[in-house]
Amino acid sequence: MKIVWNEKDPIYLQIHQYLAQLILEGVIQEGDALPSVRQLAVAQHVNPITVSKAIALLVEDGIALKRRGLGMFVAEGAAARAFPRSRWRRQAAALA
Repeated sequence: MKIVWNEKDPIYLQIHQYLAQLILEGVIQEGDALPSVRQLAVAQHVNPITVSKAIALLVEDGIALKRRGLGMFVAEGAAARAFPRSRWRRQAAALA
C-alpha cells in the first residue's frame, strides 16, 4: 500500500501514522512483525533513516518492541493503550 503524502507533516510522522493505522485496522495484529525498515523504505521511496525514526516513535509510544535478532513486533495491547496518546495525535491537535 502506498502512502499519499501531504505537504504539512514531516514524512516520518506520516509513516508513523500509516503504521499506527494499519495496527488499528487489524491489518497488522498484536504480536505480528512490522515490515522491515528496508521493505518500507523501498515500498514508499523514502530514506531508510526516515523509516527508522518513525519506528523509533512507535517504540517510544509503547506500540512496537524489538526482539533481538528477529525484528520489530507490535506490542500486546498496543491498539488499546497507546493510540489515544500517541505523538502524531498530540501533534495534530497542537497544529489545529
